[in-house]
This record gives sequence, C-alpha cells and structure tokens, in this order.
Amino acid sequence: MSDAVLATFGLNKAFGALKATDDVSIDLKPGEIHAVIGPNGAGKSTLIAQISGALAPDSGRVTLLGQDITGLSTAERAQAGLGRTFQVSALAMEDTVLENALLGATGALSRAGRLFASLGRDTELQERAAAALQRVGLSDVAGTRCADLSHGQRRQLEVAVALTLRPKAFLMDEPMAGLGADGSKRMTGFLDGLRSEAPILLVEHDMDAVFSLADRISVLVYGKVIATGSVDDIRRSPEVRDAYLGESA
Repeated sequence: MSDAVLATFGLNKAFGALKATDDVSIDLKPGEIHAVIGPNGAGKSTLIAQISGALAPDSGRVTLLGQDITGLSTAERAQAGLGRTFQVSALAMEDTVLENALLGATGALSRAGRLFASLGRDTELQERAAAALQRVGLSDVAGTRCADLSHGQRRQLEVAVALTLRPKAFLMDEPMAGLGADGSKRMTGFLDGLRSEAPILLVEHDMDAVFSLADRISVLVYGKVIATGSVDDIRRSPEVRDAYLGESA
C-alpha cells in the first residue's frame, strides 16, 4: 500500500457480539475508482464512518497520503484532503446552492450559524465555490434554495461541496441512490471524469454503475473483505456470486 492515496489497515469495529468490520484492509491508488460492494448489513456504512472520522475503530489505522489520520476529526480529515458525499443528504436545505458551496469551502457545512456576509467577502472562497458549481453544471442555479433542487441536482451539489475542499481522495457513499436511469447514467459519466482529479472510494449498490466505473472492487460480507480484484475477477468469483452477486454477475 506504499503508493496508496487512502488506505485502511486492519480496521475492526464491534457492537457487542456483532463484528461490523473485521480486520478490513483496503487501499485507493492514484487515478482509480475502487468500489466497495456487499449486501445490506455487510458493514459498508460502518467502514465509511471509520474512514471519514465519524466513528472511531476499536483497532486499526487509516492513512491519507501516507499520514496517519486515525486520530483526526471529520473536519480535520476534510481539511487534510478527504472529500466525502453522503448516502443521506447533509446539505443545508434552506440555504442557496452557492451558500452550501461556500460553507463546504470552509469545511464548516455543519455550522449553521456561520455568517454568510463574511464568506461573501472572501474572494478565494467565492472563486473556489463558483468553480466547483461550474464543474458539476450548477452555475445557473447558484441562487436557488437547495430545497428547490431536484434530487439529481442535490447529488451534484454534494459533489460540488466536496470539490471545494480540493480533495486528495473522494469518499462517496451511494451517489446513485434515488436517481433514475437517466440520472445514474449522467452521474456515472461525471464520476468517470472525476477520477483524474482525485481517486474515488465508492460504496454503491447500482451494479451497472460499479461494473462500468470500477478499476477494482472489494466485496464486504459480514464485516470482512472476501475478495478484491478487477471487475472480471469479481464477476468470475464463485464465492462472490454465492454471497452477493448471484445471477447479476
């Protein structure tokens, strides 16, 4: 894992007798999309929470660009270069698209009391937020309340918020969730181009998107990685077919 941008080493987390993550070691290399898949209850959300800093592991380490970030908070990891999107939206619904992007640029999306007047005077933040909105195609709705956006536009805005921090790696939790076929196709195309800016650790249930995007796939079942490999490797694995993919492979 010496060339890894993001890596976990032996992550363990138990809730009573339940092992939510069981000695999970995965890595994310420059320029790639590494997908993590598995059935409901496999431990994917727990893994994401440990990588993002929302949940402390019982043991193990997380590194970003070779630096141990296990003891850092979620905000500190974001400032260090870990950009995250969420399975359930964490946007400020009553604020505008631009205001959400500005808050993202400060790494302070959760601070609802932040004064927008002071942010508006910061030219660097304004430019960073505007560039991120243009990148995802939301410049035309910058003044629109987030609550008035379509579901697909909110997904795009979440990516823009992550982009404002100029991340070294993206952590994306089901970006296709709630999107129709057309929306998933557009998001797949966007993520395909995004990997050149920063590699993506992708948790996703949309297997068409996973098979289209992933350079590597890790399969998590009952908290343990049972296989890691290319799309073809995973499709051919009898263990993976039995545990998760079934006939969809």
